[in-house]
Amino acid sequence: MKDNSLISQQMRQIAPELDPLRIGTGWTIEDLEKPQIYIQSTFGDSHPGSVHLDKLVKAAALGCARAGGKGARYFATDMCDGESQGTDGINYSLASREMIANLIEIQASATPFDGGVYISSCDKGMPAILIGMARVNIPGLAVPGGVMAAGPDLLTLEQLGMYSARYERGEIPKETFEWAKHNACPGCGACSFIGTASTMQIMAEALGLALPGSALLPADSPDLIDYATQAGQRAVELAREKLRPSDIITIESFENAILVHAAISGSTNSLLHLSAIAHEFGIEIDQDTFDRLHRSARYLLDIRPAGKWPAEFFCYAGGVPAVMEQIKDQLHLDCMTVTGKTWKENLEQLRKDGYYQRCQARLQEANKKYSLSLKAEDIIRPYEKAIGTNGSIAVLKGNLAPEGAVIKHTACPKEMFSATLRARPFDSEEECIDAILHHKVQPGDAVFIRYEGPKGSGMPEMFYTSEAISSDQELGKTIALITDGRFSGASTGPVIGHVSPEAQAGGPIALVEEDDLIELDIDRRILAIVGTKGIRRTSEEIDAILAQRRTLWKPKPLKYKSGVLGLFCRFAASPMKGAYIDLDQKD
Repeated sequence: MKDNSLISQQMRQIAPELDPLRIGTGWTIEDLEKPQIYIQSTFGDSHPGSVHLDKLVKAAALGCARAGGKGARYFATDMCDGESQGTDGINYSLASREMIANLIEIQASATPFDGGVYISSCDKGMPAILIGMARVNIPGLAVPGGVMAAGPDLLTLEQLGMYSARYERGEIPKETFEWAKHNACPGCGACSFIGTASTMQIMAEALGLALPGSALLPADSPDLIDYATQAGQRAVELAREKLRPSDIITIESFENAILVHAAISGSTNSLLHLSAIAHEFGIEIDQDTFDRLHRSARYLLDIRPAGKWPAEFFCYAGGVPAVMEQIKDQLHLDCMTVTGKTWKENLEQLRKDGYYQRCQARLQEANKKYSLSLKAEDIIRPYEKAIGTNGSIAVLKGNLAPEGAVIKHTACPKEMFSATLRARPFDSEEECIDAILHHKVQPGDAVFIRYEGPKGSGMPEMFYTSEAISSDQELGKTIALITDGRFSGASTGPVIGHVSPEAQAGGPIALVEEDDLIELDIDRRILAIVGTKGIRRTSEEIDAILAQRRTLWKPKPLKYKSGVLGLFCRFAASPMKGAYIDLDQKD
């Protein structure tokens, strides 16, 4: 029976062309009176994380039909950071998040929909669909697109940077490097480590915007098809219930997600994305919130790159619900979710429904496949046997980064937790990686890559540079890499990103000169210039020197003056705010 309270039915009365145009699209007259569900995905042949999403779209549409709704498919194919690494193509990565969210806004706002299903897997697609959900704010939910299996010898893609750097240094033959390239991605899904793609799938569920237990399932799993079908059904129910994302999400929802982020040693890029998603919901997250919550959090997940196992093992150990069970005393379990129930109710329901028994059965199958004998607690550690007790992310501040900078300290050698280093500034990644690979960088250096922030070049990842450092047995424990750009979620080593304000905006990182002394203290959360020409100075002397340097500084000419990157670089907010397009900024 037609429900005249639905926006789709109200719009049919206003726009008489709607009915004939949808009939021309293949809808029946009966379809026109059903709840109309927007099914958006980043499907495309662009990379393994998106090539399989059409199957999930089909399942979601079937779920809609079973619940008495009509699903309409829309697409906004995303790009692959991995395919663009080391080229100017990576400069489009963060901007693509904004463009996908913009397209969702256009598609879902141009014609009436009562609910939505948003399907994605990867680095920018996952945060983009969450930003888009917040912006259009129709009842709906996200479907994480799953994770790929590991290759032979449990090879996963984040190890390729190490193979590449070792090959460039002549440490391994070409045949070994080629073997790694040909076997690192054996199938579809997000890359099998806790990079940005996997982290953001987990964040979607932890926020309460995806069905419990749906994050990081194997991409070729029948279970993932079932979740997509359930999501289609639930979208129709949400449309009838009029339960919108803004009715679900609160600041407490984000605090839950940040605590889960700490427990899994999530990607540093997630700080950008969670801040941008929160901003779209009208919630401002101070970066100090991340640091505060991480300081007292338990780090539990033994998954790469900080841990030992491929990411597909996450769901075998119980996934997000198992992590939340371990840290539930710190969580806001009264937060609402897309199930229409609180997290407390969801966790109770999963225990009653045999969820963990099903996870255990998957783990047994994986053990047999890979000749292992893992238990769930080997992957998601019990709270009292945590890998670490101070989270995984630190926000550093000081005269070098007044607004902050980010380091994943769980992936940083302990030798670099406190150091005074000599500055070696480079104004592009290309100059820097050449110096590292050809041994022009020495132990004790603080290597800077600047003018790579959102306004400088779009904020690309410094993945190959970070891997060149972390794979070098000497440099990996004796130098730091500091940038206003960002890092891949796969990055390891003493790498500090998101330095804010960025160089192009006139931040102090632009004023650093050769042989300045840089203090790094992770425990005290300090990143500061403490000397010049190799000589330590007082803070008053440093302030005066930086003020003098500023009188001589001029911003570099804009790298991009037109197109998407021209728009993004011109209006991008600070990395510490989420690097979203901020139209309130002045030219």
